[in-house]
Amino acid sequence: MTSRPASRPRAAARDPRPAYECDACGHQPPKWVGRCPECGEWGSVVESTVTGPLVSGRVVTSRLPSEPARPIATISAAPAKARPTGVTELDRVLGGGLVPGAVVLLAGEPGVGKSTLLLDVAQQWAAGAGSPSLVVSGEESVSQIRLRAERMGTLHERLYLAAESDLGAVIGHLDAVKPGLLVLDSVQTISTPGTEGVPGGVTQVRAVTAALVAIAKERGVATVLVGHVTKDGQVAGPRVLEHLVDVVLHFEGDKHSSLRMVRGVKNRFGAADEVGCFEMHEGGISSLPDPSGLFLTRYSEAVPGTCVTVAMEGRRALVTEVQALIGATVAGSPRRTVSGLDSARLAMVLAVLQRRTERLTLHDREVFAATVGGIRVVEPAADLAVALAVASGGLNLAIAPNLVAIGEVGLTGEVRRVGAVPRRLAEAARLGFRFAIVPNGCGPESTGVKSDTIRVVEVADVRAALQWAARASAE
Repeated sequence: MTSRPASRPRAAARDPRPAYECDACGHQPPKWVGRCPECGEWGSVVESTVTGPLVSGRVVTSRLPSEPARPIATISAAPAKARPTGVTELDRVLGGGLVPGAVVLLAGEPGVGKSTLLLDVAQQWAAGAGSPSLVVSGEESVSQIRLRAERMGTLHERLYLAAESDLGAVIGHLDAVKPGLLVLDSVQTISTPGTEGVPGGVTQVRAVTAALVAIAKERGVATVLVGHVTKDGQVAGPRVLEHLVDVVLHFEGDKHSSLRMVRGVKNRFGAADEVGCFEMHEGGISSLPDPSGLFLTRYSEAVPGTCVTVAMEGRRALVTEVQALIGATVAGSPRRTVSGLDSARLAMVLAVLQRRTERLTLHDREVFAATVGGIRVVEPAADLAVALAVASGGLNLAIAPNLVAIGEVGLTGEVRRVGAVPRRLAEAARLGFRFAIVPNGCGPESTGVKSDTIRVVEVADVRAALQWAARASAE
């Protein structure tokens, strides 16, 4: 009689398996590595212990949804309608205003005016939205904020201030005030004791932002988070921070200029290429619905070395003056200095003028080029204006002050077509300019611009543009 084979011993219970996860982007590599293969961050891969089944490398458990799925036709869009903040230029960038429950991340360099702008927004919201606004600062005391508010005249009774650096205390203020708008300045200064890491670290910033996003969605509180930037202009913290929020805005400006710009980078509720213009002054900050006057110099008579173009900032057309000064002849390598322009494009335009035009020698002369008002223009559409300004300064030929030049200059001297020409010409005509030099194919027949408001001349190359500019100056 054969004996029954011994039964296979039962496998022992599986011990918790070590797993690794990137603290910056959430990627889970199969083993520990010093640098995350997904986002490239060094030292961000940490070990975590997981139990249970893994699907695609992640633990997945089933649960009942908090709310069943509904047909799209039965869902109302009214709760997601934007409410104006009272700051017109910010509303333009946001797509009409702040949506209840939306989370906005406003990033900018230190001292550019983020806190000043948001204090004005909080005051306007408290005065017009019918609900309180709460400003929580982790960088200043309430007395310091009060001094700025007195200077700006933003002392509304429904504007509340608090100085906190703990997330639990921030939530307590939300329970007590029940605001319609929360401004947190800044998210890098807030921490939560239940999360590892120092305040401002990757883990803390991600945990605080995720908690605030959940609270904003649950309570319908419009939330604006102030974010720091790194030395290269990127938002500080993990990249996932920009994915968590609904809107990402960059606040830009030169400290030596009064002009400030809010540029949309991401917007789930509107266009992401809008730009809002503001002016900083002693009393605070104010919107600039028509900023073109900041970038122009009104001369009593034509001056050599200047030309006007129309630059596009997002969807906004800004009439901008370009100035050029041709210095003396020097031995060796002459200087090429720019302010507000792209130095590489200036070098290209100078090479084209040297090669494609007569009576203009630039290879041994210093050239200085700049924009007026502190605006930065780097788009190719300003090439023709830069070329005319340099040629005007080199030949001592004054260009008519009521002329604008729009077009990209190629290496063979041709003038290429650019985008948004109708919008550019309409803005120039609104400000009283009488002549416009544009590339071929951008005339009234193609753009629909009325010829009785501004005379549009199409040119094929830089030489033709110079000839027509000289003719317009004589008229």
